Amino acid sequence: MRLLLDECVARDLKRDLIGHEVATAVEAGFKGLENGALLRAAWGKHDVLITVDQNLQFQQNIRSLQIAVIILVAGGITYDDLKLSIPQVLEALKIIQVGEMLRIEVPRT
Repeated sequence: MRLLLDECVARDLKRDLIGHEVATAVEAGFKGLENGALLRAAWGKHDVLITVDQNLQFQQNIRSLQIAVIILVAGGITYDDLKLSIPQVLEALKIIQVGEMLRIEVPRT
């Protein structure tokens, strides 16, 4: 699956998403794009956007776009804050469909 990590997601998560083609927003040439523009730019190039932006679910109509979104909800946005989500993300990637948005609550240590 082709994954896109939003700019606000720790890029170190990329190495943990084994079995998937992963790019950061910067690597994909999407630096500085706001949510709607980012989703439209990613459409057709990426299957899933992974973000920590919890407002995205209230701002965008994901069902109308050919991309899925995973929102990581944690106590922070550093790699250490988000790395515990990896098993849940990998499981979600097995079932997520285009136009879906899933929230993953990151366990706290």
